[in-house]
Amino acid sequence: MQAGNLGRSSDIGPYAPTPIVLHPQATAPEDEFANQGGAPLPISTVRVLHVVNGEHFAGAERVQSHLGRCLPRYSVQADFACVKPGLFAKTLADHGGAWGGCYRTEMKNRFDVRAAWKIRQLARRNHYDLLHAHTPRTAMIASLASRLTGLPWIYHVHSPAARDSSKPLTNHLNAAVEKLSLRGCNHLITVSESLRLDCIRRGCREEDVSVVHNGVPAICPERTRTPMVGGRWVLGMVALMRPRKGLEVALEAVAKLRDRHDVRLRIIGPFETEAYKESIEDLIAQLQITGLIERVGFTENVPAELAKLDAMVLPSLYGEGLPMVVLEAMAAGLPVVATRVEGTPEAVTDGAQGLLAEPGDAESLAGKLDELISGVHDWQQMSNAAIERHGEAFSDIAMASRTADVYRKVLANTIPTIR
Repeated sequence: MQAGNLGRSSDIGPYAPTPIVLHPQATAPEDEFANQGGAPLPISTVRVLHVVNGEHFAGAERVQSHLGRCLPRYSVQADFACVKPGLFAKTLADHGGAWGGCYRTEMKNRFDVRAAWKIRQLARRNHYDLLHAHTPRTAMIASLASRLTGLPWIYHVHSPAARDSSKPLTNHLNAAVEKLSLRGCNHLITVSESLRLDCIRRGCREEDVSVVHNGVPAICPERTRTPMVGGRWVLGMVALMRPRKGLEVALEAVAKLRDRHDVRLRIIGPFETEAYKESIEDLIAQLQITGLIERVGFTENVPAELAKLDAMVLPSLYGEGLPMVVLEAMAAGLPVVATRVEGTPEAVTDGAQGLLAEPGDAESLAGKLDELISGVHDWQQMSNAAIERHGEAFSDIAMASRTADVYRKVLANTIPTIR
């Protein structure tokens, strides 16, 4: 990919961005950048503005928040521009700006490109070095803002736009917007090798795509019990509940297991729409498993919820890049029973850190859960393997370090000019 021609900018008039919360200038710890003589190396701070949707606080938003928190270790200050202000901005504000500054650059509709003018103003005011977009919508805005400012920009591929939802028309539109916007993009970050290969198949040059696996903190809360064969098993599904997460498959699997095992399923996370929530309630009643289901809703403390589970279930149907909750479960020493979708098999090896079922197949999922509950696999051994695998490849620190490397690689190959 080659950056497009930079356009002429002009004053934006009344479309001033509204700050939500800002954090102080970040600097890198001296001991991380010491030379052989022991003196700190002079590393200039990179200032990056992440352009995000901001409506929810789910997997992609967790990636963004962890980057905002960890990038200062590597002399990178990250701020955020929300085009759909919502739960993400609120969560950052609740943490007092420790995860980065947040600005309101709201779009009135899908094609309200005035947000690009707002970002131009932010770039001039705060002297950002580059832009980092995370969705097809924000890729469109970052692409325009790049032309207005002369700043390079990076696109983070969290999931395949062409198969990200259950709505074919939405998928087609998002994929078209993404493809058009990426013509001037400087570099792509994908969260899995499968997505990197997908980008290359769609025409991206190999040297323009880097894999940066998602990462989460090494939080392993203390457990009060270890599950036993013949005892009660508490399963849990943590997600923004929407059709592609496969909650229906999990419910059907629980129904198949109820006569053989004492199981419970905790539904942890909000529903994307009220209509989908109602359809799930109807299915629970139809399967006659109301007494086996516990509804938790949204939580900010995912590790605390994981500590209450004996296994984490994620029966995604499609559209996953590398699910954050899979990595959070691994960090917590919790075996994962998921499906062979996108990047999940890059983190979980079947029979090692967890088990992998076929997507959309309740019988396959029930079979894998039965293997774990019946003791075919040693729970403690699987727990230990999950913790070890997380530490090797999926920490938040490793993700931030690799992202900072991409920033500096892009900046070394471009000469940004604020216009």
